[in-house]
Amino acid sequence: MIALPEIETIRRDLDRELSGLRIKSVEVFETGHAKRSGGAKKLAARLEKMKITNVRRRGLYLIMGLDSEDVVVAHLGSGGQLRRHANRDSIEPNTAVAITFTKSGQLRLVDGTGDATLFLANAEKLIEEVPELGGLGIDPLEQPVPWRMFGEILLAQDAKLKAVLTDDRVVVGLGEMYSDEILFAAGLRFDRLPNSLGPQEVRRLHRAMVETLHDAAKHRGATLEDGFYVDVHGKPGGYEEYLNVFKQAGKGGRPCPRCHRPIQKYRFRRRWTYYCEQCQI
Repeated sequence: MIALPEIETIRRDLDRELSGLRIKSVEVFETGHAKRSGGAKKLAARLEKMKITNVRRRGLYLIMGLDSEDVVVAHLGSGGQLRRHANRDSIEPNTAVAITFTKSGQLRLVDGTGDATLFLANAEKLIEEVPELGGLGIDPLEQPVPWRMFGEILLAQDAKLKAVLTDDRVVVGLGEMYSDEILFAAGLRFDRLPNSLGPQEVRRLHRAMVETLHDAAKHRGATLEDGFYVDVHGKPGGYEEYLNVFKQAGKGGRPCPRCHRPIQKYRFRRRWTYYCEQCQI
């Protein structure tokens, strides 16, 4: 489960470590990852000798600027990893692409679930060539949004709160886990309708969203039992220790930290939602 705080953690690390590095060579181990760039040879030819100028983010997509007309676009899917390695490190299973720099080792895309992508796009035609980047909602980690503006966006939706929060056209990259945690922090049920919220409830939801995401990014994201998410050096995140409701239902789960009653789970839109029946109204 790779959501906004995890991708932002990776972006910060990559921007700090890769900016200014020049690419020496590119090796594609899984040819499917080069199709969108015209094939493995074309991907390598367009990347070799290029310098990475910065690493930014648009939603859950990482965009590496180059000193050319191209950018590298990467999306980690449900379980991909971007890992820094020394040149001498053995190639791990599921490694799809390895980018070697003239100094300071390699960057490798490891695609454990088969849905990660890495490809080239024209910087000036980015939205045209990558239409997935169009129509994205607000990004609380990139640009602050006043609570009144958030409220206007929220009240324009006619779906239930959990569905609204997990819609990338409304808010980018929250996913199941962070939406559950945000709703708990706000004291709101997942099945409330936006037009049922009063101004104070909208403010609580806005504050809970901003604080939860910034706290998660501060703790470098959350690594759950699937172990897919690690940072660029292979280290897990630490935010899972601060989860209040997500996957806390049933045997072995912690009770609600507010009322100490059992956390409930409910099948919503084909996925489990975790909440406290007492504390969320």
